[in-house]
Amino acid sequence: MSVDMRTFLAHVELANPVTTASGCAGSGRELAQFFDLHRLGALVTRSITMAPRAGRPTPRMAETPSGMLNAVGLQGPGIDAFLERELPWLAQRGIRTVVSIGGGTVAEYSALARRLTDAPGVTAIEVNLACPNIEDRGRVFARDGGAAAEVIASVRSVMRYDVPVVAKLSPDVADVVAVARACVDAGADALSMINNPLGMSIDVDALRPTLAAGTGGLSGPAILPLAVRCVWQVHAALPGVPIVGVGGVMSGHDALQLILAGACVVGVGTALFHDPYACLRIERELEELLQARGFHRLADAVGLAHRPTSRHLLVDSEESSL
Repeated sequence: MSVDMRTFLAHVELANPVTTASGCAGSGRELAQFFDLHRLGALVTRSITMAPRAGRPTPRMAETPSGMLNAVGLQGPGIDAFLERELPWLAQRGIRTVVSIGGGTVAEYSALARRLTDAPGVTAIEVNLACPNIEDRGRVFARDGGAAAEVIASVRSVMRYDVPVVAKLSPDVADVVAVARACVDAGADALSMINNPLGMSIDVDALRPTLAAGTGGLSGPAILPLAVRCVWQVHAALPGVPIVGVGGVMSGHDALQLILAGACVVGVGTALFHDPYACLRIERELEELLQARGFHRLADAVGLAHRPTSRHLLVDSEESSL
């Protein structure tokens, strides 16, 4: 018997829980040459900014043990080009699209949301809070609950009521639960975690940082335990809030860890750089793992590891399937 893989991002139903992660699938056209995008739970765009951005100087990507560093800098064509070319292409095809936005001020986030509120084809808005606040000495919004909440409140106030607002959180904070709670109190309908933690590598031949920017976001398998920990802590504190688990997902096994920790949706990012079919493979592997453990619905596995008897339930169901 197949597993019912449907899930919900706030009130929006997704056919399955596997989405792309922001910044890893461009505008969708790149992946569309490999498979039908309708097979995704949703496509998450790169973070869209008000003005076009060339990104940071090169080199801006570097391989690390079990991962990679990137300092791309939200390169993109800006909101005008996105609304003129990229979003219509997705909307015409009926692709569920989560639009990620990034800004340097609260007003900029609000302006982006206002431009998107009546745009056709927007399934949800992901608010990338890992952006420096130019009005607060460049302090990243995601590292301060008050600043993050101000951004979320501004976006929620102008977005249509039927478009969920998803706050994307950083693990580089003293208390991720406190920031998560501040975002939910400000109107976030769901949370996404984790954004890339900050990392660095040094070229020992050049005797200089490997990336031109010095530091960059770390992604790949190395950050999965960090993502699982953040999802676990936030789900325990806010069990009724939908969570998108992102970070280091390379297999169905990785996705299942995040789901058992409390995520109802899972984002796949770095894996797409070497396997454009990764989302489809991971969704298939996840369904097989759930079926082998006796689950009939994905929803029954969400947060199951928090329940005192979950370990015994999984062991019993696995033995019964042998």
